[in-house]
Amino acid sequence: MISTINSDAVRLYVIEGQVLFGKVLCQVFDMDSHIQVVGDAEGVDVAQIAKAKPDLILLDLDGSSVEIGAAMASCREAAPQARVCVLSMRPHPEMMQCCLAAGADGYIIKDVTPTELMRAVRIVASGETYVDPRVAGCLLRRRSRSNGRPDLNELSVRETEVIRLIAEGLSNKEISARLSLSEKTIKNHVSRIFSKLNIYARTQAAVYAIKMGLV
Repeated sequence: MISTINSDAVRLYVIEGQVLFGKVLCQVFDMDSHIQVVGDAEGVDVAQIAKAKPDLILLDLDGSSVEIGAAMASCREAAPQARVCVLSMRPHPEMMQCCLAAGADGYIIKDVTPTELMRAVRIVASGETYVDPRVAGCLLRRRSRSNGRPDLNELSVRETEVIRLIAEGLSNKEISARLSLSEKTIKNHVSRIFSKLNIYARTQAAVYAIKMGLV
């Protein structure tokens, strides 16, 4: 059953090179009354996007010859007010970093559940940045094994350990078990991390760590 669209729904434009998959995506989003699909296409069409006036563009360039920077520039030209979330089947940290550096506001891997996909879209539409925690965690672990050092002026050594595990997608309970600390202690660490970094979501913690090279 299709949900009734409310007046505050996020206006979503879907760009997906595989037509069938694109139509399925639109059907998935049509089930959420907080999201309104205002258009879909196989590629970036500036005129169509401008006409649709989306709040958010879901951009999939897998298999496309268009470079992410060029695609982002076209999306910004067509809808300067819109946020852009990349959808990809490639769980590679380098690709995620490339997309974020090009101006993307989110990076989602295609094997997420429909529920998580819709949640990610709402997060990006609200003004936050979303990255798949599995990809973020992979990047953080890689940097941890290299000579990267945490910025101790921002986070303590223990807080850096906690933010790494947050980026891997672990809950407070799972982090407490991993570090052999009480769940209350972990909650306190998370609160201090959020306060120091002026953030309020676990996905923001992972993005901040990646962008600032804290680990």
